[in-house]
Amino acid sequence: MASTDAALAARLATEAGALLLAVRRDHSGVHEPGTGTRELRDTGDRAAHRFLAGELRRERPDDAVLSEEAPDDAARLAASRLWIVDPLDGTREFAEGRDDWAVHVALWAGGDLVAGAVALPGLDTTLVSEPAPEVPARRDGRVRIAVSRSRPPAVAEHVARVLDAELVGVGSAGFKAAAVVRGEVDAYLHSGGQYEWDSAAPVAVARAAGLHASRVDGSPLLYNQSDPYLPDLLVARPELADALLAAVAQPVRSAR
Repeated sequence: MASTDAALAARLATEAGALLLAVRRDHSGVHEPGTGTRELRDTGDRAAHRFLAGELRRERPDDAVLSEEAPDDAARLAASRLWIVDPLDGTREFAEGRDDWAVHVALWAGGDLVAGAVALPGLDTTLVSEPAPEVPARRDGRVRIAVSRSRPPAVAEHVARVLDAELVGVGSAGFKAAAVVRGEVDAYLHSGGQYEWDSAAPVAVARAAGLHASRVDGSPLLYNQSDPYLPDLLVARPELADALLAAVAQPVRSAR
């Protein structure tokens, strides 16, 4: 019996994550700690991409694929089914031996995201759109917003001031979105540059779990576009989405 699309996404993301962990273990015996990180990133990216591309050719030979690690084929624009994958989301975190990186596998079909999986190999966890994860009850206290651990976007700092929210530095895009699904933060707010593969699988999982997902101005996230650049993203608990979008829209007041 053929695997469902969601089950296939989950298997591929999980197995690519296991492959990446093996690449990192093998690399640790070759280089001194802190050296060879560029080689490790490149080796991991290539290995995970080869695995995902090969499995998708075997399992879904008639489907198109958009991957961060392969040249973009314009033929995908006419495809009825497109797999959008990020073989290694968070290369820096992966190379540093951290846990906050991910593997993304999503399916766009009929004009929308219909299946997705986000593997968190460092946590031995894969979040999938079906069966959808159950989001834990919100913690008491200030709103917590996941942002880049090195360069929080200005829009997030603005929202934090408006809502007296707490910014929480987290690694990769997929791990940040997963933190909302897992109830560790209340929202993930990003601006300043992403591509379809950065958000497709996290958004598929987040929506299946009942979370809000949109552009930071509230407009829809569109996939399989001629230009895959999709620069900003809001993933949030639904009860907080309106307040977060309203805070984004508030004018930025200059300091006196």
